[in-house]
Amino acid sequence: MTKKEALIRWAQLRPRQNPLPSMNPIPNKTSGSRYGCCGIRIDGTPEFIDAVLSNLKDLIDGENGRTRLELARREVADVEVAGKRKSFTNRERQAEVCYIRLHERGPEAQMVNAFIDAFAEATS
Repeated sequence: MTKKEALIRWAQLRPRQNPLPSMNPIPNKTSGSRYGCCGIRIDGTPEFIDAVLSNLKDLIDGENGRTRLELARREVADVEVAGKRKSFTNRERQAEVCYIRLHERGPEAQMVNAFIDAFAEATS
């Protein structure tokens, strides 16, 4: 898809769609690369990340008895790769990166969560 085609598609999207129903969970105990799985990476200033996340609050519902959110947020720091130092010289001040992916919970966790939910409902 060209940039022009992508911009046209973006402009034609219905606003405020909830991305969670379209976010396929990663199966339990999946190993290897998750590149190409449904997920989000946001990087930049903490204020920018917060602004983007404020538009993605529907994803919080992915943290439940059947699925869990993989949520990682950390400061961007220089790293060493294959013995060479990799600096991110163009990064923003106090740059952070935030990753969000949806995972299926294992059968044991689903069973425990169902029991806890049933107990909480019975006692309320």
